[in-house]
Amino acid sequence: MELKMDIPQLERFVADHFPQLGDDFAIEALTSDGATIRLRVSERHLRPGGTVSGPSMFALADVGMYLAILARLGPVALAVTTNCSIDFMRKPAAGADMICQTRLLKLGRVLAVGDAILYSEGQDAPVARASLTYSIPPQ
Repeated sequence: MELKMDIPQLERFVADHFPQLGDDFAIEALTSDGATIRLRVSERHLRPGGTVSGPSMFALADVGMYLAILARLGPVALAVTTNCSIDFMRKPAAGADMICQTRLLKLGRVLAVGDAILYSEGQDAPVARASLTYSIPPQ
């Protein structure tokens, strides 16, 4: 399937529509069925003990899936998360960037369904897994 937005277009879209994200996220790769996104971990993403917080990992999964959907559909700002289930499987590495690999399982007219696997940079075992569903507005 053809991508309708490339990495520079997605970066501009995020900067224009979601300036609150700042430089937290970097798009590392896009494919026809997913994206690889990096969370640039800083002090504000950490919980006591120095590991990445659950809300920061949730944000990474959510942003990753949103960008994978936009890459396929084009600039649809009003696509929204309707469901997310996340399993935290192991402790992230202290202070390490997080990498999210998303995969679109279904991209329909009304709903998009996908999953996300989150890793601490430099570790092979995933630290979290999420299942996400998005509502796609009528075009």
